[in-house]
Parts: sequence; C-alpha cells; structure tokens
Amino acid sequence: MSPTVRLHLTDRRPFAAGQSFADVGAYDRLTGRAEIAIDPAAPENGFVVDLPLAPRGPDGMVRCTADFMLLAPADPPRGNRRLFFDWGNRGAKRALQFFNDAQPSNDPLTQQHAGNGFLMRRGYTVGWLAWEGDLLPGSGRMTIDLPTARGPDGPLTGPVRVEYIIGQEGVTTLPLSGRIAARSIPTASRDPARASLTRRRYPYDAREPIPPAAWCFARTESGQGGETGAAEQAIVASDTHIHLPEGFVPGWIYELIYTGRDPLVHGMGYVAVREFVRFLKDPAGDSPVGPIEKAYAWGRSQTGRTLRDFVYLGANADGAGRRVFDGILPHVAGAGRAWLNHRFAGPIVTGGQQYEDHFNPADSFPFAYAMSTDHLTGARDAILKRPGTDPLVMHTQTATEYWNRRGSLAHTDTEGNDLPQPEGVRLYAWAGSQHFADPFARAARKPGCQNLSNTLATSMLFRALLDAMDRWATDGTPPPPSRHPTRADGTLVPMETWRRQFPPIPGVMPPAGPNLLPLLDFGPEARRGILREPPEQRPGPGYAVLVPAVDADGNEVAGVRAPMLAAPMATYAGWNTRARGFGHGALHSLEGSLLPFPDTPSERAMTGDPRPSVLERYRTAADYVAAIAAAAHALVAEGLMLEEDVPRCIAAAADWGRPRHVTTLAGANDSR
Repeated sequence: MSPTVRLHLTDRRPFAAGQSFADVGAYDRLTGRAEIAIDPAAPENGFVVDLPLAPRGPDGMVRCTADFMLLAPADPPRGNRRLFFDWGNRGAKRALQFFNDAQPSNDPLTQQHAGNGFLMRRGYTVGWLAWEGDLLPGSGRMTIDLPTARGPDGPLTGPVRVEYIIGQEGVTTLPLSGRIAARSIPTASRDPARASLTRRRYPYDAREPIPPAAWCFARTESGQGGETGAAEQAIVASDTHIHLPEGFVPGWIYELIYTGRDPLVHGMGYVAVREFVRFLKDPAGDSPVGPIEKAYAWGRSQTGRTLRDFVYLGANADGAGRRVFDGILPHVAGAGRAWLNHRFAGPIVTGGQQYEDHFNPADSFPFAYAMSTDHLTGARDAILKRPGTDPLVMHTQTATEYWNRRGSLAHTDTEGNDLPQPEGVRLYAWAGSQHFADPFARAARKPGCQNLSNTLATSMLFRALLDAMDRWATDGTPPPPSRHPTRADGTLVPMETWRRQFPPIPGVMPPAGPNLLPLLDFGPEARRGILREPPEQRPGPGYAVLVPAVDADGNEVAGVRAPMLAAPMATYAGWNTRARGFGHGALHSLEGSLLPFPDTPSERAMTGDPRPSVLERYRTAADYVAAIAAAAHALVAEGLMLEEDVPRCIAAAADWGRPRHVTTLAGANDSR
C-alpha cells in the first residue's frame, strides 16, 4: 500500500504585507493540517519502534495528523524551486530568526518576521511540519497527533525516568514531564510506593530517597471559595503530575522513576516529515507551492540531533528508494542524535548536559558521519552509510558543543583521534560562540551563572553556508573545506593542556572539565528501543572528549572565527559555570561566557589581568571598526560570509560594539 498525504489548507494570506522580495516578488503564507497514512508493513517504515502495535484503519494503514506551514512565492515560477525545511525546535519556528535576522515568532506574518528577507530574496519555499509528539498546544507551537502503541493483551507499560531541577522557591507541583509545554507519560499506578523519588546535588552523588509518604501523584487547583471568598487550594489525584508538599529545593536534581503506560509511536514523526517532503517534491503531485526540485533541512540543537538521527535510521530514503533531503545543515547538535525512536521517549528533554539530564541517552555511538570503531564495545558504525540516499551534510557547532555536548566526537574516533570526514560532509566549528547566539544585539546577562553570557555574533555565517550548500547540491561546486580544531595541528586538546593555556583572569573560575560521556548500559532490549531505567554505568573510562585550544587571551584559535572574535573586545568562551547553590561550579546548561578585557592599561595594572587592554589593541573606536571590517572581508574571501553582511558587521561595531560589549570607554568619537 502506498503512503498518502492530504493537505487540509485552513488559511492562505499574503506574507509580510505583500512585500516584494527582489526578483522573486511577494510571498504567501499557507497553514493547515497534514493527514498522513502509511503502511506499517512497508520496509521503509521498519525502523519505527512499536509501529506494528499502532491502531490501523479499515484499509490497514496507520495515520497521524500534523500542523504545517509554508511560506512560498505567490508566483511559484519566480521562486528557486527549493524547499528550505525547518525542523522546528520543540514546536517553535526558528529559521527566519537565524537566517533572516528576523524577530522570532511562531506565527510569522509581518514584515518584522521577514527580517532582512534573505530566504525570500533567494526564492526558497520555507516549510514546517510538526514532528514531536509530546508537545501540547499553546504559544503557537506546532503539534502532531501520533498513535498510541497497545499490546495484544492491553495497554503497554514500562519504566520512565524524569529529572527535575527547579530554579525558584515555592514550587510544589509539576507535570510528570517536568515541562509545561510537554504532555506527560501517565503513571500506571498512583501508589508512590511503586515508584522512586530521589534527590542529589550533582549527577554522580548518591541519591537521597524521598519517602513515599512525603509525596504523591497529584496536582493542585487554586481559587477563591468558602463563605469569605478566601484563597483556597485543593490537592487532586492525577496520573500526570507529581506533588511534593514541602516543595522542591532549588538547585537540587530530583529524579522520579515510575511505571508509565500508553507510549506514543514517536518514530512516526520521522515518517511524517519524510512523506510531507516527498509529497512536495513529487512532480506528479498536487503541491500547493509549485514544483520543488531540491530540499534542504536545517535544525538547531534538539532538531540538529533529530536530523542526524533521521539520516542514521535510513529515513532519508522514501519507499521508491529516492533521496528525500538533498542536503542537511545540523547546527549545534554536538555529537548527539535524538532519542526519539524508543518506547516512552521524551523528545523534549535536553541532550544531556554536565549537570542537567546528564543520563539522557542522546549521545550514543555512532557519533560521527564517517565509519569508525567504538573502542569500548568493538562495534563499527556511522551516521552516513547509505551512499545512494545519504544527503550532503554541513555540520556546524559552536564552542559550547565541545564543552557541554561532546562536540569533538563528531569528528574524532571514540579515543579522540582525528577522523577524516566523508567527501559529502563539511564540518565547521564556530570558534568562541555559544549554543544560542542571538542575531540581535542585546546586552550581556547573567542567567544563574558565574559569568556574563557570551554575546558573540555569528548569524552571518548561516547565509553564506546555505548558498554554498545550494551550489554543492545543484552543480557539484565544492563548499569551503571543513574548518574545526584537530589533534594533528594541536588545536584540539585534552583538558590538562587547556588548563595550561587558559590565562589566569582575575575573578574567573575555569570549569573543572568538559561534559564527559560514560558508557551507559540500557539493557538488552535497548536495540529494539525499549530502555531499562535507570541505565547501568559500566566501570572504567568512557569516551574521549576534547576541547579547542586557546591563545593567550583565552580565545579559541581554530575554526571559523567570526569578526567579533577575530577582532576581540573580550574572551568569548563556550562554557559558563553555575552559581553557588545551583550546582556550583558545574557547567551551566548551554551558556557561554563573556569575559571583558580591561578597558585601559591602568585598569589592567590595577586588576592584574594578563590580557592586553582594549586601548592597547585599538587606539580609537574607529580602529576597532576597521579591524572588524578587515575580518569580515577576509571571511568573504574564504566563502564563509556574504558581501551583503559586511556593512551589517561594520554598523554593529560602532561605539565599541555596544550593546554586546561591556565597556566604560566613551562613544564612537572617542580619540584617546
């Protein structure tokens, strides 16, 4: 039986108030629901865990429905016949924010949401389809209705493990998922004695049991009532909430292990995307956006991992053996893949940081696109292993991924040796940048960290690489060579080497080390997508995790150096450490650090800072602007930046790069 895709269009209207984009003209926005039906016995669907246990219609097909949105040229022949597919991160639309420097929105419609118009000026059809089954509606999130797997004798049950880290006092009740935006896997029993709730300060500390009498499966309801109309609260038994009357202590790691029921068939989210894109590319189909000849997929963080997993599982081949995505651009995925395709998955959970969700199995062998051997198990595997349908790959990652997402394993073997990339892969490390690099120039903040958050600007790099991907996929023009730190040239180093390199900046506590990756055993059924919780950690060393080497300023020397790093006003680090009381000293989630240089020679002498001051580097603010301009032009010459972005970089550098930089120096006309 052949798969079917039916698009139920609910709204079509002009995008960006009918603005005309270069030679492409105006754009329309199309929204609706996609109904997708697949044959559970078809070989191309064989990778989906529990698909045989999903309910079937009278025709034997398994169905799901998903939100979709398309931004397409109003006059399709004027477009470039390319689909740019944004794997929406946790139901949110991100591509316009990063490629167009646009105001972020889950309801893109206005000229603000078009930003600089890059994707539209190039003629792309920009597409989204919901794929993540654990999301709840709200805040404009895209949702998909996936089938529930059911055993032959009734509901399926199994172990579920969830962690909670609270950042404020007074929290007593949480959804079992721990996330307001995510549906919870219901408990099979409300008896706390049949579950386990513990807490600990750090991931490897001994777990302190919380007695079953001290908590319950329940939620709270609040309102006014009684004769006086006073505030009242009720405790209501719930299959999907946890209630701790004494409150969760901020900064501690709480872990709940319980028996869940009714798992969703999450892997069908991959199939939904595959069939949606296949439908849009089908020259004989009735696509509402005209013919599509090439399709490129971009995902950042969670969805960068999802892209890597999608390809690894073979989902990039449709039932006729045709390539679905011609190129993929995973961003800030590190060495991870999405653990979407297993029973009782929680796709919304973060990838597994040094402190948060450390034992989430998002990082598992194979880590690299090239074939390699797991030295701990002897297994040989690769993300790319189907030459006929594998896409071209441009993998980009920041300094944060090396520290908190085991990014070195994306281009080394499991012992830390350089691993040559396949011909169809480019890997670019964006030196000094952090996981979330805001395209907008906002002032640095300190979100529960020791240091200010990294403000290094990198959005200009997205645009040049997409142009390079299109040339590569269209006529075989090679993109710029990979650029990342390596063992061979001494720019990828173990932690002890980095400690010797990093300068003793006054008041700065360097991290204890990167987020290491132990070898976790999830049980004999893990290969079938059924995990034992919690996993067992095998004794002995795990996988090698290395970090980029730094210069005397503490800035990374290898990779793609954005203009702000090539002409620095600070040390821009991919790591930041947690504040006291909240996992003190551990790496903070996915934050980087901004460590400003001293402004003047006098300040440098007074503080004992070993780094030259700003005025020792740039005599005036105009000198700083000139250095930024030179760095930008160098990136253009290397094919890593577009000429149109040079004036933007120069404008952003005015007045010492404020507000991204923290400085007491006077305005742009200062001539000290």
